[in-house]
Amino acid sequence: MNILEQRRIALEEEFFLRYNEALRQRLIAADATAMAHAALAEASGINDAGKLALLDTLGLSAGTLAALTLAPLVMVAWADGVVSDAEREAVLRQGAKAGLGPGGAGMAMLESWLQAAPLPALEAAWLAYAGALAAHMAPEARTALGHHLLEEARAVARISGGFLGLGARISHGEQAVLDRLESAFRG
Repeated sequence: MNILEQRRIALEEEFFLRYNEALRQRLIAADATAMAHAALAEASGINDAGKLALLDTLGLSAGTLAALTLAPLVMVAWADGVVSDAEREAVLRQGAKAGLGPGGAGMAMLESWLQAAPLPALEAAWLAYAGALAAHMAPEARTALGHHLLEEARAVARISGGFLGLGARISHGEQAVLDRLESAFRG
């Protein structure tokens, strides 16, 4: 098993830590090999067969892609110790955009992350996986993925920033999380 596969497994295990085996199995079953590209297309919004094949080759399942995409949003939302209603709505909206259906296991998982701060192990697993994934990507693909993931996280950070709409829109705590996340995509 290579390092990327090990880190992918660690990320997925942390992602599913708070849920019972039944919820985990529902997501795994939805990610069967026959539906891998369809699930990736739904989760990523990518419909290009070549790009979907690349994601599949890199070992990205729909569950991994959801964790890779949504975990940074949750980490930034919790950076100041509390998730505002506006941040919660933005993260849930991104979850729906990523293909998590209402009432589904993935959306339930995301909602629980917004009710209780994720353990530090989630950030460690995300950084390890994102860094390993980035190391297997061409520089331009790595930059594009990092930019996409961080722009979504920055959008969440900007939501509740400042005092009465004045001052810095991104708090020091949120910026520190963003800086750590960005470090995974530096060549």
